[in-house]
Amino acid sequence: MRIGELSRATGASPRSLRYYEEQGLLGTQRTGTGHRRYGADAPTVVGHIRAMLAAGLPTAVIRQVLPCVEGPGPQVNSCVSDLLRDRLHDIETQIGTLETAHTALAGLLASTAPAVR
Repeated sequence: MRIGELSRATGASPRSLRYYEEQGLLGTQRTGTGHRRYGADAPTVVGHIRAMLAAGLPTAVIRQVLPCVEGPGPQVNSCVSDLLRDRLHDIETQIGTLETAHTALAGLLASTAPAVR
Protein backbone atom coordinates (compact mmCIF):
# COMPACT_ATOMS: atom_id res chain seq x y z
CA MET A 1 0.00 0.00 0.00
CA ARG A 2 1.34 3.42 -0.94
CA ILE A 3 1.19 6.51 1.27
CA GLY A 4 -1.75 8.06 -0.61
CA GLU A 5 -3.75 4.85 -0.34
CA LEU A 6 -3.02 4.58 3.38
CA SER A 7 -3.97 8.21 3.86
CA ARG A 8 -7.33 7.68 2.14
CA ALA A 9 -7.97 4.45 4.05
CA THR A 10 -7.27 5.99 7.47
CA GLY A 11 -8.01 9.69 7.16
CA ALA A 12 -4.49 10.46 8.35
CA SER A 13 -2.61 12.97 6.24
CA PRO A 14 0.52 11.84 4.41
CA ARG A 15 2.46 14.25 6.64
CA SER A 16 1.10 12.47 9.74
CA LEU A 17 2.01 9.09 8.28
CA ARG A 18 5.56 10.25 7.63
CA TYR A 19 5.71 11.57 11.21
CA TYR A 20 4.51 8.23 12.60
CA GLU A 21 7.25 6.52 10.60
CA GLU A 22 9.83 9.04 11.83
CA GLN A 23 8.81 8.35 15.43
CA GLY A 24 9.22 4.59 14.96
CA LEU A 25 5.49 3.92 15.23
CA LEU A 26 4.74 2.79 11.69
CA GLY A 27 6.87 0.40 9.69
CA THR A 28 7.48 0.87 5.99
CA GLN A 29 9.54 -0.56 3.19
CA ARG A 30 11.14 1.50 0.44
CA THR A 31 10.93 0.62 -3.21
CA GLY A 32 13.97 0.86 -5.45
CA THR A 33 12.86 4.38 -6.36
CA GLY A 34 12.50 5.37 -2.68
CA HIS A 35 8.72 5.31 -2.45
CA ARG A 36 7.13 4.12 0.80
CA ARG A 37 5.19 0.86 0.83
CA TYR A 38 3.11 -0.10 3.86
CA GLY A 39 2.00 -3.57 4.89
CA ALA A 40 -1.56 -4.82 4.93
CA ASP A 41 -1.78 -4.18 8.69
CA ALA A 42 -0.87 -0.48 8.35
CA PRO A 43 -4.47 0.83 8.49
CA THR A 44 -5.02 -1.00 11.78
CA VAL A 45 -1.73 0.28 13.20
CA VAL A 46 -2.58 3.85 12.18
CA GLY A 47 -5.95 3.45 13.90
CA HIS A 48 -4.19 2.36 17.08
CA ILE A 49 -1.77 5.27 16.90
CA ARG A 50 -4.58 7.78 16.41
CA ALA A 51 -6.61 6.30 19.28
CA MET A 52 -3.63 6.59 21.61
CA LEU A 53 -2.84 10.13 20.48
CA ALA A 54 -6.48 11.02 21.18
CA ALA A 55 -6.00 9.58 24.68
CA GLY A 56 -3.18 12.07 25.23
CA LEU A 57 -0.29 9.65 24.98
CA PRO A 58 2.96 11.08 23.61
CA THR A 59 4.64 9.21 20.79
CA ALA A 60 7.41 7.92 23.08
CA VAL A 61 4.80 6.15 25.20
CA ILE A 62 2.89 4.95 22.13
CA ARG A 63 6.11 3.35 20.89
CA GLN A 64 6.23 1.34 24.13
CA VAL A 65 2.53 0.44 24.06
CA LEU A 66 2.13 -0.58 20.39
CA PRO A 67 3.73 -4.03 20.76
CA CYS A 68 1.08 -4.82 23.42
CA VAL A 69 -1.92 -3.77 21.32
CA GLU A 70 -4.28 -6.23 19.66
CA GLY A 71 -7.40 -6.09 17.54
CA PRO A 72 -9.03 -3.20 15.78
CA GLY A 73 -10.31 -1.70 19.09
CA PRO A 74 -7.51 -1.32 20.20
CA GLN A 75 -7.27 -3.69 23.12
CA VAL A 76 -4.17 -3.31 25.26
CA ASN A 77 -2.54 -6.28 26.96
CA SER A 78 -1.76 -6.09 30.64
CA CYS A 79 1.96 -5.77 29.89
CA VAL A 80 1.52 -1.97 29.75
CA SER A 81 -1.13 -1.50 32.46
CA ASP A 82 1.33 0.10 34.88
CA LEU A 83 2.57 2.50 32.22
CA LEU A 84 -0.97 3.54 31.29
CA ARG A 85 -1.93 3.90 34.96
CA ASP A 86 1.04 6.22 35.46
CA ARG A 87 -0.01 8.33 32.46
CA LEU A 88 -3.58 8.50 33.79
CA HIS A 89 -2.26 9.66 37.17
CA ASP A 90 -0.18 12.35 35.41
CA ILE A 91 -3.27 13.58 33.55
CA GLU A 92 -5.33 13.62 36.74
CA THR A 93 -2.59 15.69 38.40
CA GLN A 94 -2.64 18.13 35.47
CA ILE A 95 -6.43 18.39 35.73
CA GLY A 96 -6.12 19.24 39.43
CA THR A 97 -3.54 21.92 38.67
CA LEU A 98 -5.77 23.38 35.95
CA GLU A 99 -8.81 23.38 38.25
CA THR A 100 -6.82 25.30 40.87
CA ALA A 101 -5.67 27.81 38.26
CA HIS A 102 -9.25 28.10 36.94
CA THR A 103 -10.60 28.89 40.41
CA ALA A 104 -7.87 31.45 41.05
CA LEU A 105 -8.38 33.14 37.68
CA ALA A 106 -12.16 33.21 38.09
CA GLY A 107 -11.63 34.86 41.49
CA LEU A 108 -9.38 37.49 39.98
CA LEU A 109 -11.87 38.18 37.23
CA ALA A 110 -14.73 38.45 39.72
CA SER A 111 -12.79 41.03 41.73
CA THR A 112 -12.02 43.16 38.67
CA ALA A 113 -13.52 46.62 38.82
CA PRO A 114 -15.86 47.49 35.95
CA ALA A 115 -14.39 49.57 33.15
CA VAL A 116 -14.97 53.32 33.44
CA ARG A 117 -16.67 54.92 30.44
